[in-house]
Amino acid sequence: MAHFMVYWPQDRVDELKKAGDTGPIKVVFGSIHSRMPTIASIKVGDVVFPVTLAKKKLYALARLPVTHRERAFDYCMRELGREYGALTPEGVAVEYAEDFYVTAGGSFRGIENVPKQLQIIRQTEKPHAKHQEPFNCCSQWAVWGEEGTSILPRLVPEECVPLLRFGYPKSKEKELRLDKNGNVLSTSLTATRRMSEETAEIFDSLFL
Repeated sequence: MAHFMVYWPQDRVDELKKAGDTGPIKVVFGSIHSRMPTIASIKVGDVVFPVTLAKKKLYALARLPVTHRERAFDYCMRELGREYGALTPEGVAVEYAEDFYVTAGGSFRGIENVPKQLQIIRQTEKPHAKHQEPFNCCSQWAVWGEEGTSILPRLVPEECVPLLRFGYPKSKEKELRLDKNGNVLSTSLTATRRMSEETAEIFDSLFL
């Protein structure tokens, strides 16, 4: 089992607050873009913590034990009914509007123009929580589980921040980058990061 930290920008947190979405957390997405970085390293059996920065303080938002890992597209179509910007897999044509279809390699106007070997998928919105929508386009993977916590800001104690270490193996662990006042720089959070055992213990303690 490994523990990972992923970053949710403040506008994402504001969206969830506006929607009244306090969880429990069900899913975390990763994309091919740095705003929602890849989660390809997260496997079934791992634990993932979304975090954010607010007024220069680091907060853990939720704890999600991962029991499933799949393409974001498959998760979104099954659970949400729409692809929400997830990468369309090969062999699929998604109906976006009446008689307009999008594939991994292009788009087609008119169902008669869609290659016969493609599976046509129609979108139908399903009830879901706001955090189940990817907050960036081109989401690639989804990791999810049924034992997630509520989504609420939990302050990482200031005295613990300098002790946090990330990386694997232990010889490659690094601390977060801090400013001269000891505040975490957002550039330290723009990648999915594997926690050291000691860091995982600190984060786990926030959810007791």
